[in-house]
Amino acid sequence: MQYVFVIVSLFPRDYILFVTVNKEFLAFRVSPTLKDEIQEIASSEARSISQICELLLHEGVEAYKKEGSKFMQRLVAKQKLRTK
Repeated sequence: MQYVFVIVSLFPRDYILFVTVNKEFLAFRVSPTLKDEIQEIASSEARSISQICELLLHEGVEAYKKEGSKFMQRLVAKQKLRTK
């Protein structure tokens, strides 16, 4: 994780320190229905779509690390049932 520190001088003795964390950009396409559902979750949780997506992706990666390919097989099977 990379941190960026920016110090802004407003007056000779007043400073504001901004600390941001650089994150990578990831873009992908989803169905309009899924986007709407994620937006509903974000709204009800008072969070951004990006925050919700990051949380869900993180949990998915952790589950994959724990279960391996069985986790992915289970997801693909669920997706096949939804698209029928």
